[in-house]
Amino acid sequence: MPIKINYLKKINSKPSSNLVLFSDEKFKINNFKKYLSESEFSYINDLLKTSDLKKNIFVFEVNSKKKIVLISIKKDLKSFDIENLGAEFYGRINYGKNSEYYLNSDSIAGKQENFVGHFLHGLKLKSYEFKKYKTKKDSRIISINVFGVRNKTSIQNQLKFKALEEGTFYARDLVSEPGNILHPDEYARRLISLRKDGLKVNVYDKRKLKKLGMNALLGVGMGSIRGSYLVTMEWNGAKNNSKPLAFVGKGVTFDTGGYSLKPAKFMEDMTYDMAGSAAVVGLMKNLALKKAKINAVGVVGLVENMVSGVAQRPGDIVKSYSGKTIEVLNTDAEGRLVLADALTFTEKKFKPKFIVDLATLTGAIIVCLGSEYAGLFSNDDNLSKKILEAGEKVEEKLWRMPLHKNYDKLMNSKNADVQNINYVGGAGSTTAAQFLQRFILNKTPWAHLDIAGMAFSKYGGALNSGGATGFGVRLLNQLVEENYE
Repeated sequence: MPIKINYLKKINSKPSSNLVLFSDEKFKINNFKKYLSESEFSYINDLLKTSDLKKNIFVFEVNSKKKIVLISIKKDLKSFDIENLGAEFYGRINYGKNSEYYLNSDSIAGKQENFVGHFLHGLKLKSYEFKKYKTKKDSRIISINVFGVRNKTSIQNQLKFKALEEGTFYARDLVSEPGNILHPDEYARRLISLRKDGLKVNVYDKRKLKKLGMNALLGVGMGSIRGSYLVTMEWNGAKNNSKPLAFVGKGVTFDTGGYSLKPAKFMEDMTYDMAGSAAVVGLMKNLALKKAKINAVGVVGLVENMVSGVAQRPGDIVKSYSGKTIEVLNTDAEGRLVLADALTFTEKKFKPKFIVDLATLTGAIIVCLGSEYAGLFSNDDNLSKKILEAGEKVEEKLWRMPLHKNYDKLMNSKNADVQNINYVGGAGSTTAAQFLQRFILNKTPWAHLDIAGMAFSKYGGALNSGGATGFGVRLLNQLVEENYE
């Protein structure tokens, strides 16, 4: 349900409409007498005496037209705890007709920095729904009117949260689109439209890619009637010519597996095989909207992996942009082929400070980590540490996995420089990352995030209601904000 936030300069402390108050973890409400009528205070106080106070939120219907929502603030809350509290609040009020709530920021005790901002950020992230193709439109809306002088969000922080929400929602929208709508041609067109946000966007089509020698990427899209593209998005927000931060995303808009065909069951979910690219796009949009004081580049490879009379075959050998040859033993290990060319191109053209790539790369990472952590592989301990810390702060968690030269023998090909899959068995995610590492030619600090288990949620999570999660946008924004802005 859409959320409308209003910051009010002045209001009666006892609004007649729904009221939101914040208490301590023991739900002590003696200080709230100035916000409640005598009958409201007595009614709530009596109910609390017989209630389970382990809950975070109580909703009291004091009459047919007014609810009083009591939210406990536990000690030592981190920012993501506050965001989760906002999301839980949304879950309690997301019903009925148009709803209007008055949030009393003066009732917030403690010293949590920007409490209201994080609370409403979590609420808005949780409220996201993709209903573009529903013919029956839901006109309901929730209005949150914030009043009081304490913990009021500054204008600057409002803009930061808004940019991050728009970037996250844009990523979720892209992942949610069906494959017949968001094919590579349409995806490239949408990215061109981001120029209006201040991004410099360049599109390399099939003709340009062939001229550059990006045969690994082009091979994946051979079976599709759609085009194949590499798109770069540049944001130059620093006053100097410092090296950019680089983010690379896999954008397979639909993945049949090619001739190494996937099982029919759940193949419809393969629209989200471009979630790595969506995270990069959402991040770049966010950086542009908030006018981040850094230089950054986003690079995405956009292809459709289809079966046809001209599709790539198992056993084909292609020459990558790096000059290295790849034996394609399995056409369903296609994301690494797209990234191989994109990574080398990014390193060579932009000479970045670091490269972080994101991809729904392997089912093996889901076997290993489920839907709680993304896999992190890196050639640089310092970059890894920063990414892991950023993930903890926004609760987009990662677990570092090993890279080692001994895995290389599993990816060495008898007929080419490297093969695209390990047929010996085991270490599926690690050998995929080991493959990618071969295309970082100049020892640029690099991290690979395998987000296969995190990009899409059937059942919803703390800050999403199911479907596309936008995983990676908030994580990388935190990385940038904390270390490079």
